[in-house]
Amino acid sequence: MSAVPHLVVAPVVLPLVAGAACALLGARAPRAAAALSLAATLGFALIAAVLVARADGGAVQVLLLGNWAAPFGIALALDRLAAMMLALTALVALVALLYALGGDDRRGRHFHALFQFQLMGLAGAFLTSDLFNLFVFFEVLLAASYGLLLHGGAPGRGARLTATLHYVLFNLTGSALFLVAVGLLYGLTGTLNMADLVGRLAALPAAQAAPAQAAALLLLVVFAVKAALLPLYFWLPEAYASATAPVAALFAIMTKVGVYAIARTTTLIFAGHADGLGSTVSLVFQPVLPALALATLLLAAVGALAARRLRLMVAYLVVASAGMLLLAVGLGSTASVAAGLFYLVHSTLVAAAWFLIADRIAAERGADDTLTPTEPVAARAWAPLGVAFFVAAIAVAGMPPLAGFFGKTLLLQAAGAAPLADVGPAVVVAGVLLASLGVMVALARAGSAVFWKPGDGSSTAASPTMANPALRYHPAHGASIVLGLALVIAVSLAAGPISDYAGAAARQAFDRRAYIDAVLGARPVPPMHDVRREMRERGDDK
Repeated sequence: MSAVPHLVVAPVVLPLVAGAACALLGARAPRAAAALSLAATLGFALIAAVLVARADGGAVQVLLLGNWAAPFGIALALDRLAAMMLALTALVALVALLYALGGDDRRGRHFHALFQFQLMGLAGAFLTSDLFNLFVFFEVLLAASYGLLLHGGAPGRGARLTATLHYVLFNLTGSALFLVAVGLLYGLTGTLNMADLVGRLAALPAAQAAPAQAAALLLLVVFAVKAALLPLYFWLPEAYASATAPVAALFAIMTKVGVYAIARTTTLIFAGHADGLGSTVSLVFQPVLPALALATLLLAAVGALAARRLRLMVAYLVVASAGMLLLAVGLGSTASVAAGLFYLVHSTLVAAAWFLIADRIAAERGADDTLTPTEPVAARAWAPLGVAFFVAAIAVAGMPPLAGFFGKTLLLQAAGAAPLADVGPAVVVAGVLLASLGVMVALARAGSAVFWKPGDGSSTAASPTMANPALRYHPAHGASIVLGLALVIAVSLAAGPISDYAGAAARQAFDRRAYIDAVLGARPVPPMHDVRREMRERGDDK
């Protein structure tokens, strides 16, 4: 353990404290709340960077909360996968918060408190090594997301309320199923610690195989709701399309919590028999997962083609990226998971940038994001937005020279050697290429519609953005979009090191014995004062 062992819990504690303080400051001192939220998010990013460097040493670092050994106490575990997700969360949060500081944060109460609580839930979900605490952190981030989804005031309130209702119902149902699944697993094994579950499931008698498999498949359903996997993704497009831009940008990482949960459980609890820890639930997600992921990818491309609003098209692009990532996990090889993790970094940053770009395009068109040709009002803003649209389109379509192309190439290469079940390599390659073609056509259609008449800049008419303060441009908007696209380009420039880190994270994830030994082998810290010994000594003296 490092010299600062409690730094592992800092990504959970920092946004918790900051969120509570922002809740107190929100109504009375909104500027102070915004400054505190920005400082806390920068601190979160700094801590995430330190944890990434620490995890790169290769050891799984475990912190026993309450100083109780696992599986009896709560344990947080930091490995390369968890550290990568924390760093990605920090980057997306910075981009989203910077955009929100342009005025979106003042369109409703308690934005910054909810924003920080969302970060707390995300960090806890990535760090916990216990299924029940994964449920707890799911509920924390979901509760915050309910408030964030309604944030934004009167414009679009009806559509946003309807989408939120669907979102809440879907996720509450998923939460209920989560409780049923963990209840079944606890009743069968007596533990919910993920490291301890591996051995307990391997020792289950054959008579209990069916309920164990039922619990595992229930978990897949729950995580599929969070990750927007077919047929449980229908809540996502309208919910994300109706959210304000910074909220939708932050939600780009929230969807990846479900992907992370599936990746963690398939490589740890439900992995194969190669390491001698196989059980009746090993590989229970196959061949269901790769088939559903490929279908999700294809139908998301169809949804993007059929979308009549720019924000809705971007939401379908998020679903498509989730399908691609779950396909990588479902293929079940180290190479495919490594390719998926590399693509995850790129696709999440691109999705966050896309929501911000779509918002500015709609604002410049007078709150109009329909994909119909129209004369833009503020021609001076059209050239920068056109450049941003073009870069983001190249990135999300997976075209060279940006990192999406490398991610898809690595995945297609891994498909040939993956231990597939009913989905063959040819089907995977054809499906990915067909979906990519559909996404490119959708983007070309959207670009033609939005930038059909770029204008000559001669109009002196007032922009609709001047009449509606919520649509006015703020320098923070441009800075946020530039930062988001710069991060996308930086991932492409640093493709080698990021790919190496993703590969190391995938190999570490499949080396579950190291994870199990680290979590179950962590020992409580000896007390500074042995109270029992002191009491005995006092008793002897008497």
